[in-house]
Formats: sequence, C-alpha cells, structure tokens
Amino acid sequence: MADSVLELDRVSVRFGGLTAVNAVSLKIASSDVIGLVGPNGAGKTTLFNAISGLVKPTAGGIRFGGSDVMRAPMYQRARLGIGRTFQIPQPMHELTVRENLVVAQRFGTGKVDPARIDEILDFTSLAGKARRDAATCLSLTELKALEVAKALATSPKLLLLDEVLAGLETSGKRRFMGMLKEMHQRFGVGIVIIEHDIETISSLCPRVAVLNFGELIADGTPDEVFRDPAVIKSYTGSGPGSGANHA
Repeated sequence: MADSVLELDRVSVRFGGLTAVNAVSLKIASSDVIGLVGPNGAGKTTLFNAISGLVKPTAGGIRFGGSDVMRAPMYQRARLGIGRTFQIPQPMHELTVRENLVVAQRFGTGKVDPARIDEILDFTSLAGKARRDAATCLSLTELKALEVAKALATSPKLLLLDEVLAGLETSGKRRFMGMLKEMHQRFGVGIVIIEHDIETISSLCPRVAVLNFGELIADGTPDEVFRDPAVIKSYTGSGPGSGANHA
C-alpha cells in the first residue's frame, strides 16, 4: 500500500498472562474507511489503545507517516495525526461544547484555530449548542457527535472511532453514517471504526478487518470477509479459550 499512513508490524499487547492483541500486522491509508469487527473481547479497543498511545505494546512495531511512534506519548501521536474517540462519550465537565473543542485542539495541534472550530461545529450540527454545557445539555446523539468533533479538532490524518454508532436508533445511525462518509471526503481523513452491526459495517466500509482472540483473522471487502469460514466460526463462539475475556 503505497500511501499507507499507519503500519502495524506484529503488534502484541499482554496484560500479565492475558494476550489481548497477538502479532497483528495491518497497513492503513488515509483513503481507507475500515470496519474493525470481531466478537466481544476480541481485542479491538486494546488495539486502538496501542495505536493511540494509551497502552504500550509488549512487542511489535507501529509506524505512522513513516515515523516510529512506539515510544511516542499520546499528545505526540495526536500531533502527528492520530485522532480517536472513546466508547463512552467523555465531555469535559463544566466546559461548553465549544470549549471542549478548544481544549482538544490545543492538545492535538498545540494551537487554537477558531475558524476550524466553527467549521467543525457546523459540520457536526453542534453550532446551535456551542455555548451550552457539554456534560449536561446534550442528547446521546449529540454527545457522540461531540466525540467526533473533538477528534476532528486535532486535524487528524487517521481517525479511530470506537463504537461511535452504539446506542443510536436506526434513523440516528443512518444520519451519523452519512456524516462519517462526508467527513472522510471533506477532511481527507482515514477512518477505522469499531462496530458490532455487520449490516452497518457492510454499508459504510469498503474494507473490513476481523479480530478474534486478539489475532487478525481476515482483511478484505465485506463480502469476502463475512463469507470467510474462520470469521463465521468466530461469531459462533467457538475457538481457543472460549468464554475468556480478551477485550
């Protein structure tokens, strides 16, 4: 992949005797929209944590934009262009929606660009609540939009979205998917999204990667991946150490 932004080389993450991510190799470009799927406990969020710098891999290598970032702290990775959201929205308490973006932008870029913040607030349909308290005045859909807006404020080249569609009703999920597709085109950002709904992933993502028990077992188009016997087997609950939690 000539234009790869992120390169994972046999990345492993272990917590004591538990292997949460096992020798995962993956290349992702800024042109990619990738669904990261797998059963509960497959290691998806742990892989995001390793990429963004929240946890330190036990083995392997991570390169971003050609630079080795294995030892780089979270803020350096953010300033290189790795943005992410979290599974549970985490607005900064006692700050307005706009102030949340200002803090995120300063963390991720080292400066504040008011025009960029205005653009993102408008794009995520949060401009009308820019002066409201982010922790108390937003619906679930708006909180999810704020997570995306904070990540966008860091001017990412690659955006890691952790179950950003979870909990949304069908209509809200459809609107959000439209926003993500437009975001990919408008801001030129690569997207990796963790999502359990196979139909949603198939509609949104031209490429799907599947983790099971911490291992990458498939990587291809939705049609290829969801017809793969190993993937089908992973969703039936059979496999090594069935019942163990490898989140």
